Amino acid sequence: MARLDAITAKLRQVESDHGMATEGPTAAVAAILRELPGADSAELFFIQRALHPEDPWSGHIAFPGGRRDPEDASLLGTAIRETREEVGIDLTTTHLLGRLPDVPAFTRSKRGTTLVVTPFVFAVTGPLEVVPNVEVASTLWVPLTTLALGIGKATFELDYEGKTYELPYVHLDPGQHRLWGMTYRMLETLFDAVR
Repeated sequence: MARLDAITAKLRQVESDHGMATEGPTAAVAAILRELPGADSAELFFIQRALHPEDPWSGHIAFPGGRRDPEDASLLGTAIRETREEVGIDLTTTHLLGRLPDVPAFTRSKRGTTLVVTPFVFAVTGPLEVVPNVEVASTLWVPLTTLALGIGKATFELDYEGKTYELPYVHLDPGQHRLWGMTYRMLETLFDAVR
């Protein structure tokens, strides 16, 4: 399952219209896969968001992407534009593999507002230069085999508005990266789509 050709075949079978009816703000992200020559597994690209007091996902592990601008012709256009701005990757030269189901995100900064995020899956086949902007603290490629086997999976307690929640996460190496929340849910939908 962790080879790029198998993932591509599975994603092409997935229903392309996963949209949610929404009148609120929307965003899009890019789940970027690559498979290096001779590799046993495709790898998935993540960013660590820079620390910023006004960012509800400050410091989180995420896929590159962001809110839809009025100038964006589509959510796909949003994913492509935001990825180029954040990490310098031109997704117009890659292969679009599919669209995953939308994921609602409840922001802490605006009570009652639900941001709906659309993940798109891309595959890159050649060398790739990553140039992070100020919104990105670091980048990492993680083998899909590691993620599919559940290596590093655990739970942690999060206190929020007087309640304690036990949430799943994946510890990613190198470093002390914790993938959880919305990106964790997107990763689960990717694995559901390619199983």
